[in-house]
Amino acid sequence: MDYLNVIEKQAFPSPNPKVNLYTVTYLSQGLKVKGFLAEPVKEGTYDGFLYLRGGIKNVGKVRPARIAQFATEGFIVFAPHYRGNQGGEGNEDFAGEDRYDAFNGFEILRQHPRVIKNRIHIFGFSRGGVMALQTGVQYPEAASIVTWGGVSDMELTYWEREDMRRMMKRVIGGTPNKVPERYRERTPLYFLQQVQSPILIIHGKKDENVSVEHAIRLERRLLELEKKVECWYFDQYTHYFPPMINRKIVRDLTNWMKSQGKK
Repeated sequence: MDYLNVIEKQAFPSPNPKVNLYTVTYLSQGLKVKGFLAEPVKEGTYDGFLYLRGGIKNVGKVRPARIAQFATEGFIVFAPHYRGNQGGEGNEDFAGEDRYDAFNGFEILRQHPRVIKNRIHIFGFSRGGVMALQTGVQYPEAASIVTWGGVSDMELTYWEREDMRRMMKRVIGGTPNKVPERYRERTPLYFLQQVQSPILIIHGKKDENVSVEHAIRLERRLLELEKKVECWYFDQYTHYFPPMINRKIVRDLTNWMKSQGKK
């Protein structure tokens, strides 16, 4: 794998016979960071898919079956574990410097010989929603962005999630009252004018992990800026959708992605 920032690519047991799975070590701001790469076994070129996980550390870590699921829909998928995880160097800082782990993941797909030029999509779940939007700001040429149950406002997360405040204070360096600029610089709502990609927002209205208010604020700001946005709100679902519904939405969102930017 002759990429500028990839150090190592090793085969990893794949949960699906139609998908080859690898663990990749790559450089991000000089740190050795780990990620999963999933490639369809069938020869040919494919759209790229940057999968940005939620959670922090072992909460919400990347599952091989999930990556393989998206690859079987006809994508080459790269999923960073983020710095400090799965044997990688450094420490996550919750959509701060670790956004570069996502940016360098985008670069890996851009250099991949089987990824169609200018056909890289960005997907973020939960905390990954912030990372997806930040990556879309950095790479306006992204073919599309999907945020599912995604965070869009870091200060809102702090006030909503009492159970996460201690971690956020430690990682971000204080409360929103004390260091408002650190929350603002992690909040993509303030930088969306730089996004050029169509955006799909998926959110369960009963979500208590990331309230639907995050989706509403994101949609409102995108409409103010006259950006291309579509929303799929689900009245009956929380942060986690039932497996059968989840599979259907994966098919629907990947079809939506593939339709973007094509004549």
